[in-house]
Amino acid sequence: MPSLSAIFFDLDGTLVDSSIGIHNGFTYAFNQLGVPSPDAKTIRGFMGPPLETSFASCLPQNQIELAVQLYRFYYKDKGVYEAKLFPNIESILSELSKDYPLYITTTKNTPIAENMVRNFGIDHFFDGIYGSSPQALHKADVIRQALQTHNLDPDRVVIIGDTKYDMIGAQETGIKTLAVTWGFGEEEEELMSYQPDWVAHQSTDLLSHLQKKN
Repeated sequence: MPSLSAIFFDLDGTLVDSSIGIHNGFTYAFNQLGVPSPDAKTIRGFMGPPLETSFASCLPQNQIELAVQLYRFYYKDKGVYEAKLFPNIESILSELSKDYPLYITTTKNTPIAENMVRNFGIDHFFDGIYGSSPQALHKADVIRQALQTHNLDPDRVVIIGDTKYDMIGAQETGIKTLAVTWGFGEEEEELMSYQPDWVAHQSTDLLSHLQKKN
């Protein structure tokens, strides 16, 4: 197997526990629209896919754009501050950044992702932060954008992520996968059905899988 030349990180559920802010952002949007909010389990299932996809599952087409705007209004103002890093993430990024260029590839809106990473003081570990946009809505689109921008060989790149959307995006773009089981993903058995190249059950496992040995 060729050695890795870069590492892509998902953001929500992988580096950051943003579940409270995301939940509150969705409930705010539904409340502002005057629509009953789905239950907590359903909203947790919204943590991973693009906002448009999640809202489309329970709102008519003519409300989706406004729902996204309402969610982002709440999240930019409050939700981004309701998140926290998962344990040991800062020290792990410090170690991995010695060996590899690191990038974030997320379906979170790019400016909000940049703001969140900056608020946590971990932005200096990353060579690029790539989020969703009208031109890059799905995870595979975001991954392709990062690959093309930095002229990276897909076979030498791995994405670290917690949901099937990370695994599917990797399969569609030909990069490797490292599934983490502490995030927002489905049952572990379902996540494993995508046959990731590596699996991490705790954050320190990332170093044992990826840190270059002297």
